[in-house]
Amino acid sequence: MDAPLLAFYGDDVTGSTDAMDALARAGVRTVLFLDAPDRATLRREFPDADAVGVAGTSRSMAPETMDEKLPRIFEALSNLGAPLVHYKICSTFDSAPDVGSIGRAIEIAADVFADESTPVVPAAPPLGRYVVFGNMFAEDDADVFRLDRHPTMRDHPVTPMDESDLRRHLAAQTDQSIGLVDVLTVREGLDASIRRFERLRAKRGVVFFDALDGDDLRTAGGTVWEACATDRSDPTFVVGSSGVQYALADHWRATGVLDRRPRFDPLPPVDRLLVMSGSASPLTARQIDAALDAGFVGVRIDTADLVDPGTREAARRRAFEAALRALERGDSAIVFAAHGPNDPAIEETRRRATAVDDAPDDVGAFIGTAQGALLRRLLDRTGLGRVCVAGGDTCGRAMPALDAYALRTRYPLAPGSPLCTARSRTAAIDGVELALKGGQLGDEEFFVRAREGADADEWT
Repeated sequence: MDAPLLAFYGDDVTGSTDAMDALARAGVRTVLFLDAPDRATLRREFPDADAVGVAGTSRSMAPETMDEKLPRIFEALSNLGAPLVHYKICSTFDSAPDVGSIGRAIEIAADVFADESTPVVPAAPPLGRYVVFGNMFAEDDADVFRLDRHPTMRDHPVTPMDESDLRRHLAAQTDQSIGLVDVLTVREGLDASIRRFERLRAKRGVVFFDALDGDDLRTAGGTVWEACATDRSDPTFVVGSSGVQYALADHWRATGVLDRRPRFDPLPPVDRLLVMSGSASPLTARQIDAALDAGFVGVRIDTADLVDPGTREAARRRAFEAALRALERGDSAIVFAAHGPNDPAIEETRRRATAVDDAPDDVGAFIGTAQGALLRRLLDRTGLGRVCVAGGDTCGRAMPALDAYALRTRYPLAPGSPLCTARSRTAAIDGVELALKGGQLGDEEFFVRAREGADADEWT
């Protein structure tokens, strides 16, 4: 098509692949860039793309850094000809006034996009994320928790959630007015939802949408599309989780805007798989255990030694050599920095970083970057064709080391965590299959399945 139906920016790398996955599962051909593309690049290299994304890192940015980085990207996306430009946020609304501020992103966008009202669709029922009367609820294993009581988000190390009412949470980040199209209005149908939205957007502020199930989400997406997507020369800025992608794709299918069935080739097994994990989530710990039970060789990175200048090089060498030995024997390897949130290594690393001179200021960023460099060295030495990276921040820090400029979905391994094919101008990286997994996504067998493959009809 002449221009994409949707352009989006993901505030972290795994969130961006989550958005791409939601579209690919609906048959929407999507390409995800690591930096903002121009229309000429799209036409030349990806002429079939229905949607175009940019994988970013603003979830971990201070507001001042967002002011510096985001305007150029928003301008580039606004020039691609898509009627909607989506600022893709985490499905648990991770943000705070001083880091990853969604409010600041909305304020920056106001200087780029003419439409001064911003629709916000945070819910993602396919991922177990629900919003009712402005309050978010999220699944954790078999239970659903109000966000401020969610075991992970309540105690998140960077953006702990002490408020489930997203209007109140966002009000701490922006002075814009905030309205809501609530679940009762959404369930009256598309026309009622549009009428309510139009009344609220006239106040030129933020408008949230509730959604408890797929029907609600489709109505929210249909409202945004029908009310905002009429003029490609004047795109509308939209904020939300990958629920925006699910919602729009459902509406496009229902109204005939796009009618294409998803198709994925079978995913064959590989003899060796390398997993690089920086996630400390309980789910990733269980995924590590399942991989070890399935014969993966575990290689722990000594993160306390890594942050200490006196022991850093030895820690790097030990991790590299142990992983390389395993891979050269024909084994799969899982290289990890932490094993769950209560891993004693986390506190020991913090203690060491405060006790030695010249330790990194941002320990998490330093470790993630080091894991990216380690991953690249192992790829260069082994020629592996398939790898996984676990942890949202780790993925964001590791990707620059891989010298890839774009990703496309290869196979939907788990909701929000697809296996992708990397595009790179470096021959050793071009075509590598890469799964980028957030800490809270995937089932316990995720890494095992990435190695063992799947039939084409299993992804549903």
